Amino acid sequence: MTRTTLTRAEVLDAAASLVKQHGPAALTMRKLAAELGTAVTSIYWHVGNRESLLDALVERTVEEVGAIRPVGRNPGDRIVSVARILRRELRERPHLIAMVHERGLTDRMFMPAQQALVHEVHAAGLRGARAADAVRAIQFQIIGFVLVERNRERSPAQSPAESELWDPADAPHDPPLARALARPVDPERLFQLTLRALVRALLAPPAG
Repeated sequence: MTRTTLTRAEVLDAAASLVKQHGPAALTMRKLAAELGTAVTSIYWHVGNRESLLDALVERTVEEVGAIRPVGRNPGDRIVSVARILRRELRERPHLIAMVHERGLTDRMFMPAQQALVHEVHAAGLRGARAADAVRAIQFQIIGFVLVERNRERSPAQSPAESELWDPADAPHDPPLARALARPVDPERLFQLTLRALVRALLAPPAG
């Protein structure tokens, strides 16, 4: 049964869902209309042609990734919260982020997160080049970590695997380390561990 009412937001929601699951190539007007239970002409009426639809998805992605609200009782905690939110947003929508990048809007997308980080490093007492270095170091840490995660997830099965390479019997000098390296990586724990260490070092008073 064809739907008689439809909103632009519903069209964008359905389109974003298709892109998240299958990539931009899977987004056709016919498939989108079938997902929504409506006619193709109705899709065109709400969002225009396919290129206009992709532009609208990119614009909405930029807005959503930029909607960051830091939480925490001190600048360090709030910086960590910004980083965790940004990492989650980047991981949840890789195809949409790629579309943003292809249209040259990556810097604009990251601007709200940068502004939030600037506010927090200022609150921690950093100024000038030192504050700028801190903001960029944190941003690079987030993006670099996500890229490593994506690469590990998409890489072919390894043989021998890390769990096989790290046999405690082969590391008598530090068996607990070998056992730990043989276990699967906990990305969330590792991200917070490295991020908090980085933030502590960046916000620490200069030596001397």
